[in-house]
Amino acid sequence: MRRLILLRHAKSDYPPGVRDHDRPLNARGRRDAPAAGAWLRDNVGEIDVVLVSSAARAQQTWQLAGESVRVVDEVCTEPRIYEAATSTLLDVVRTIPDSAHSALLVGHNPALADLAARLATDGDPEALGRMAMKYPTSGIAVLEGDGSWADLARSACLQAFAVPRG
Repeated sequence: MRRLILLRHAKSDYPPGVRDHDRPLNARGRRDAPAAGAWLRDNVGEIDVVLVSSAARAQQTWQLAGESVRVVDEVCTEPRIYEAATSTLLDVVRTIPDSAHSALLVGHNPALADLAARLATDGDPEALGRMAMKYPTSGIAVLEGDGSWADLARSACLQAFAVPRG
């Protein structure tokens, strides 16, 4: 069984003159990111691999959320996640080591929401409905599937969808 967790970065700020890539979290984002980490700790448990977008807001989200999460193998900055198309995120998922049973991607919309919708071919009807309505900042989708990461990149079962708030 493989478990893929998709975390959209927490709410970011829009300071004048700051490039999109360098935008930090705002006050709400700094409150919500630790709540996302607590939700992951309480509902997912340990995670083998974490792949984080290179954008400042994603890095800060993981820094705050990660304080509550036990990572077994590694945390890596994955530049391909920033401004990624859904197909690029699928490529990232396919490259997760076979030794990992769980992986967390910290990224951005619209690609993260599109990836979750594309993979979630089955699952909890309530969670599927909430996820289809909106994938807000700090949103977390937990998808599971049998086989390899390439198999999971074709279809998965949505186990949970949550939007933790601090």
